[in-house]
Parts: sequence; structure tokens; C-alpha cells
Amino acid sequence: MTSRLALTAAACLLAGSAAFAQRPPAPPHGPMPPPHGAIAFQAEMVATGRVQQWLINPNGEADGLLLSDGTQVAFPPHLSAAMMQMLRPGDTVQVSGWRAPSVPVVRAQTIGANGRSVTDQPPMPGMAPPPLRDPGTLVAMSAGGRIERLLYTDRGDVHGVVLADKTIVRFPPHIGAMYGAQLQPGAQLHARGWGTRGAQGTALEATSLGPSADTVREVFGGAGVPWGPRGAGPMPPAAPMMMPPPPAPAPAS
Repeated sequence: MTSRLALTAAACLLAGSAAFAQRPPAPPHGPMPPPHGAIAFQAEMVATGRVQQWLINPNGEADGLLLSDGTQVAFPPHLSAAMMQMLRPGDTVQVSGWRAPSVPVVRAQTIGANGRSVTDQPPMPGMAPPPLRDPGTLVAMSAGGRIERLLYTDRGDVHGVVLADKTIVRFPPHIGAMYGAQLQPGAQLHARGWGTRGAQGTALEATSLGPSADTVREVFGGAGVPWGPRGAGPMPPAAPMMMPPPPAPAPAS
């Protein structure tokens, strides 16, 4: 029962995250608007580089690229199949899109490689959204090792890490903010959660995190930051709720 509830919660979290990440559609056949407003983003920013790694979400879909210079390229997961048909790690890509100042993430509109290109087009009116992945395909997983790189949203919030073995650990941005200085390249991280393994990589959505397998704590259980404030050590378990004793029965008359 506990595993089933955890799987359902992870599936809801992934679906909610995907819905939150969607941008409002542009007029049909018009240019895709920059996310979160044009003022804070550099329009039509172009990046060129060699693909080092696919960025895989816990559903097993590609939703980004990591370039050799550290630039992260983000695109919606419905482009995953088209992107995987067009390129592979080691290829050189040209990316047009938007990028916030001082954030190493390009929100791609068009990606070109090997004489081909893929463009993120707004959905046509009345088009059904892509089907959600069956949560039954997610499996319980754990991963651990040295943090090699932080993953950011296009607003600069940390929402995941790449470990030294290339495993991707994802979590919501507010969890990344809670950990603060503990999430740094070179630090040790152990995660448990739900995700997928495939030919293009391994990724999981963390439900428990810690610096080692012995100190992982649930991140959605309300017990606070697993490491404690400023890395002061694991947080103590929450005190159990004490229920008042039932009232004594009334004396017989």
C-alpha cells in the first residue's frame, strides 16, 4: 500500500510539474512568445555547441540537452522523439530561443543539427494535449554519487542534478532552494524515488534525499530539510502526535 501511494504521489507530481512548465500558446502560425515575459529574456538568443548528454526526465523523455560548454538547452518533452531522430551526443547543434541574463539555460524554439531542424510550434486550436505517461511504467529507484552539475529552470532555479555516473535526479525548485549550499558540484548526494532507465539515460524524481544512503529523508513528508539548517546534520524525526485519552464512561444511574 505504501509503495502504491508513493507511486501515485510521484505520478501526480510529475504531471503537475509538466503542466506548470507549459507556456501559454501563441496565435496559430505566429512566433512562439518567450516564457515568463519578454523583458527578462534575451529574444532569439543563439547558442552553438557540441551535445554532451541528453537531459532525460523521470518519464524517460528527453526534455533538454547539456552542451560541452555547460549550456543547458530546454525544450518540451513532446519534441523528444523528433529530437532523438535528428541528433545524438557528440553532434554539434545550433539553438535559437530565449535566455534569461546570468542563467545557463536556453529555452529553445528551434534546434538544428545534421542539416535538419526541429521547431517548437504552438498547438493548433482544438488539438488534444499529448497523453500522460502511464504511472505504472515508473519504477522505484535509488541513485547516489558525486554531484557533477546542477540543473536549472529557465528562470535560474535549481531543479535537479547530474551525478558523476550521468544519472539525473530531479526535484521541484522549492526543494532545490531548501537545500541551498548542500547542492554543490563535488558534494555527495543519495536519492530515492521513481523513474526510468533506458538507452538514453537514467532519471528519477526524488522523494527522499540525503548525503548518503544512511541519511536520506523524505522531502515531501513535512519533516523539513533532511540535512538541517546549513548542513548541521540530519533532522530528528518528527514527534508523534499525542491523542487525548477518551472520556471516562458516565456512572450508571
